[in-house]
Amino acid sequence: MSQHSFIPGGVIPPVVTPLTGDEKINAPALRKLLDFLISEGVHGVFPVGTTGEFYALSESEYRTILETAADQVRGRVPVYAGVNHITTRGAISLVKIAQASQADALSVLTPMFISPSQDELYEHYVRIAAETDLPIILYNNRPKTGVDIKPETAARLAEIPNIVGIKDSTGDLTNTEEYIRLTRDQDFHVLMGRDTLIYASLCYGAAGAIAACANIAPRLCADIYNRFMAGDHEQARKLQYKIAPLRIAFTIGTFPAVIKAGLSLLDIDAGPCFAPIRSLGKEEVAKLRKIMQDSGLI
Repeated sequence: MSQHSFIPGGVIPPVVTPLTGDEKINAPALRKLLDFLISEGVHGVFPVGTTGEFYALSESEYRTILETAADQVRGRVPVYAGVNHITTRGAISLVKIAQASQADALSVLTPMFISPSQDELYEHYVRIAAETDLPIILYNNRPKTGVDIKPETAARLAEIPNIVGIKDSTGDLTNTEEYIRLTRDQDFHVLMGRDTLIYASLCYGAAGAIAACANIAPRLCADIYNRFMAGDHEQARKLQYKIAPLRIAFTIGTFPAVIKAGLSLLDIDAGPCFAPIRSLGKEEVAKLRKIMQDSGLI
């Protein structure tokens, strides 16, 4: 897909990375999960993001996941590849792997641990964009990284032809609104990264959401967007209320253990998380099961 024809939007799950008991990539389980998500109506898939435990992967594991995803998806929906690195050169090296793995678009997280200025961030993204023709979605996850893409910086970056959007995981709706307001005359698309705010962001003009809950509740999350776009705001809002307790329940365990436990309750084997993150205990699983039953997911 060329940068000009690619319009990010809809509900896109940041896909968990299924593992075997000894922390190896479980490619057959990943294929099954991708088929489940697509059959439930998601509008794209996003492997190796935060939910996919990108921080734990070697470059060869990263390549395996992206190649498996592209092979299984086969163009049914776009594959957004997570590109997450502290340095510009590290990010560029991942861009090359993602491109060779037939990804349709890139989601490029800010650096983490270091504290770049807005000018340094701007240069970081300009250099990455120059290395690829693939469409790029900026990714602001300030709560996790401590690094913020200010709305004015996003608006500057929106002028670069293959920077086509931003995922906002700040949970700050004013920040999302400013991204939308400052880029509304450009070909730039804002995606919500906080599952409790999908409906609210659509009201402001967001293009959709990258929603971790969509691993477990793909149809429910996709239908918030579908109902909204069909003009049925009341139903979209009801579905948003339905998904909220599941997102809030992510704190039952260390992220993303709750999502993997939820998939296991749906008979999809996502395996454990990378250590030191523990799987949920029996009481925690019981709590999650109740929430999923109340939401009509099981």
